[in-house]
Amino acid sequence: MSTPARKRLMRDFKRLQQDPPAGISGAPQDNNIMLWNAVIFGPDDTPWDGGTFKLTLQFTEDYPNKPPTVRFVSRMFHPNIYADGSICLDILQNQWSPIYDVAAILTSIQSLLCDPNPNSPANSEAARMFSENKREYNRRVREIVEQIGLLIDSSTFGLVSMERQK
Repeated sequence: MSTPARKRLMRDFKRLQQDPPAGISGAPQDNNIMLWNAVIFGPDDTPWDGGTFKLTLQFTEDYPNKPPTVRFVSRMFHPNIYADGSICLDILQNQWSPIYDVAAILTSIQSLLCDPNPNSPANSEAARMFSENKREYNRRVREIVEQIGLLIDSSTFGLVSMERQK
């Protein structure tokens, strides 16, 4: 059955394949256009550099009028990421607009990694550390990146392997 949400997700997927933004990758799970796996590569020259972070995106038939539920599968230490991996990001909540597509969502999340909003904390320890002791915050992030690096398998969630784009 082809609904408006499914048509839009097919268009989002096609666009993501044809013109992938640097440092992100995403695709629907086999036989389920409403559930996506995605990967965000940590931006260069940041504490996140070298990290490969897995996410899931769960869409409803209300997409694009309502945002997907997005969660990191990878363990994260970030002011705007909850312990369960859900993300405190305005475009996924009260600032959502149907103009956002999957590429825009993933790009916004990638930007959030380097530019957190400590005034809207999902992780109060990370927010406090980011504001008061940036050196220790960066050390904790690097620790997570190194741990994730040891756990990443070559399939990267079944997504087509891609070279990090600089």
